[in-house]
Amino acid sequence: MGRYLWVAVLLLGFVPGVVRSTQTPDQPRFTQSVLATGLEHPWEVAWGPDGYLWVSERTGKRISRVNPVDGSTNVAVEIPEAFQSIAQDGVLGLALHPRLLQGTGEDYVYVALTYQEQGSPRLKVRRFSYDQDTRVLMAPVDVIASLPAHDDHLGGRLAIGPDDKLYLGIGDQGGNWLQNYCNPNKAQDLPVAADIEARDWATYEGKVLRLDLDGSIPSDNPSINGVRSHIWSYGHRNPQGLVFGRDGSLYASEHGPSTDDELNLIEPGGNYGWPWVAGYRDDQSYAYFNWSASRPEACGTLTFSTSETPASVPRAMESGWSHPDFKPPLQTLFTVPNDQDFRAQGGGTIAPSSLGIYTVRDGGIPGWADSLLVPGMIKGRMYRQALSADGRSAVGDPVELFRTANRYRDLAISPDGRTIYIATDNTGRTTGRDDEMTQELEHPGAIIQFTYDDE
Repeated sequence: MGRYLWVAVLLLGFVPGVVRSTQTPDQPRFTQSVLATGLEHPWEVAWGPDGYLWVSERTGKRISRVNPVDGSTNVAVEIPEAFQSIAQDGVLGLALHPRLLQGTGEDYVYVALTYQEQGSPRLKVRRFSYDQDTRVLMAPVDVIASLPAHDDHLGGRLAIGPDDKLYLGIGDQGGNWLQNYCNPNKAQDLPVAADIEARDWATYEGKVLRLDLDGSIPSDNPSINGVRSHIWSYGHRNPQGLVFGRDGSLYASEHGPSTDDELNLIEPGGNYGWPWVAGYRDDQSYAYFNWSASRPEACGTLTFSTSETPASVPRAMESGWSHPDFKPPLQTLFTVPNDQDFRAQGGGTIAPSSLGIYTVRDGGIPGWADSLLVPGMIKGRMYRQALSADGRSAVGDPVELFRTANRYRDLAISPDGRTIYIATDNTGRTTGRDDEMTQELEHPGAIIQFTYDDE
């Protein structure tokens, strides 16, 4: 049974040699510097049309603007009613309307945040209007509320597509895992028509949603099992990265259990396999142990373990599951072999916290055009994954960059493509420069900038 152990990456960490990324001497050189400090768990950073970096602060419960010239910061709005109690909730995703400050009257900023509803945490999306004269966000309007939220795997990344639709990643709420091991995993569950009529979004766990800007269901969303809802894709574990390519393709990064973080091309109606499949459907170092279905011993009588699973807990191999709409990942970060000793070696995941895409050609970093950029939390690294010309497949292995002792949370790219801005967590564990696990972070609650040096 050891070859199928589920070992929490946050519990066991990593050792050298597990990850197959490459970093060669001919990689571009960068100058590293700290742009801003004193941020409270910055969660999303986006380049705005005003030439500022817009930042959501998860525990700070606010949206701030950072001057990329001198690092000075001003608060655009405080959101004190945001509910923040664990390491994944608070003020989360941030999306700037594509016509912000373009004189069209659409000076809107969308924010995903957790709140309490009848004593339970929930997720909502709120729209603010930006006043350019006062530089504040005002006139909040909740476009959708009562979305799933819990104490693990919240997701919460928000993006606006070239189709003027909102896209929101929601995690599986940690079902069947750690403290939630007796909660059924709902990543494969789909709503029925009555759920949609009642505005019951309980089945939205483990999904990527697509919404009209007013929160309604787009008329061209896929009909899945005969029901049209906000669901764009499903079968996700914890999709915390969403980004659009030049042609409008949507990519997502997703946390794996202790192997197989995923880079996915998100397609309407696609089923990405979780919890039946982690990464590729290859029976490689993963099997689905469904604790909530334990019989005859009830789950509540069992003690959860990532290393020992009672015989009463059903086990399913990846190859034993199939679905006509299954979509394998473009790439994993990383798949480990079946003989991986998780106790001694740790896991293969980097805990991808978000996702960026590099599209600059003229004057940008040579060879980087059409690459996904993936920051890691449990490894203080960024990875660059080259894409094919049509953007539908990965080319080669991920390349490791920017090795530091930080937990990278999100990134933004300057319009000229020559500076990468990375926001860092204030606390937590990461694998440092020497591949040893540490909680001594180099630049907590900061924005670090890596500027391309072509001399």
